[in-house]
Amino acid sequence: MSNLRIIPRLDIKGPNLIKGIRLEGLRVMGDPQEHAIRYYEAGADELIYMDIVASLYGRNNLSDIVRRTAENVFIPITVGGGIRSVDDARLILRSGADKIAINTAAVARPELIRDVARRFGSQAMVLSIEAKQVAPGRWEAYTDNGRERTGLDVIEWVRRGVELGAGEILLTAVDREGTRSGFDLELVRQVSATVPVPVIASGGMGTFEHLKEVATIGRADAVSMADVLHYKRMDLRDIRAAALDAGLPVRKF
Repeated sequence: MSNLRIIPRLDIKGPNLIKGIRLEGLRVMGDPQEHAIRYYEAGADELIYMDIVASLYGRNNLSDIVRRTAENVFIPITVGGGIRSVDDARLILRSGADKIAINTAAVARPELIRDVARRFGSQAMVLSIEAKQVAPGRWEAYTDNGRERTGLDVIEWVRRGVELGAGEILLTAVDREGTRSGFDLELVRQVSATVPVPVIASGGMGTFEHLKEVATIGRADAVSMADVLHYKRMDLRDIRAAALDAGLPVRKF
């Protein structure tokens, strides 16, 4: 069994690390590079950077932030937000990212998934999905930081995305994001059962039990978290130690 990865998520607006609830009500948290280095030193397996306003302006502004982070952080970095072409992906990868996460542009032009995967490999192509529950057992994919409906069923979309070449899924439950109320276990479980690629569960981490549930019940391959780390409600070292004590397959630090 592959290791369960513990991944801090850093949402960026301009030069600042921010945090909201359900992707709204954003609050400035500080310098993203300082947080990234702190999480790296505390044993993070990977980092996720998301430019949350990039889709509004049609461009990703994280290349400088990623470049500076990559000079001091030596774990995989996934970058998303406003990436609309193979050239955009190339710029971010050259800046030091290891993987590209695409949501809005993939919905608008699904062949972009195939183009990025063919050019850089499926392992570098992460399909980012912002999911909102619309009925019991049904979720719709949203874009533009959870603002715009797509009409796409999440399960059908994730299946198609993997067929086109996505090598990983970043699955954000918008209704749970920033609430510390726990992950949407049924959503994660259904997506994990649908596709053969790794699934990163995002949105809802509040306690260690939430991580344990999404790993065991949801069958997530990785857990993304933000609020509990940014506000120092939990420490990465303690999370990893608790996971090891619980018998979860995490990397020893």
